[in-house]
Amino acid sequence: MKHRMGPAVLVILLLLCLTGCGGNQNMANGYQQITPKEAKEMMNAQDVLILDVREQYEYDSGYISGAVLLPVGTITVESASAVIPAKDTVVLVYCRSGNRSKKASAKLAELGYTNIYEFGGINTWPYGITTE
Repeated sequence: MKHRMGPAVLVILLLLCLTGCGGNQNMANGYQQITPKEAKEMMNAQDVLILDVREQYEYDSGYISGAVLLPVGTITVESASAVIPAKDTVVLVYCRSGNRSKKASAKLAELGYTNIYEFGGINTWPYGITTE
């Protein structure tokens, strides 16, 4: 006896595949891309390291509270391990507009970091910044 899947089952399977294989994730580069809202929720709910990958003068003009500076051009095995000792640390990465944070996230993934989340730039961060 042959068993046929109904159209509804096929649609459900297709939707599951699409949602599981896409979204905001960029796992081809070893990191996940998330929204500022998702980053803020993670900051509020768990222990994370917020990584600002802009230059020192940009950081000095304002940064997300709690952020640690590691300019993208200075990321090496040594500099990354000094700031992020454990490779499984949850790291939320941002820059000014989102370009450097993507490069930095990919570089950290290449170095073996496994929980990298890139959330764009401080220009679109709606939750306030500090200059202290």
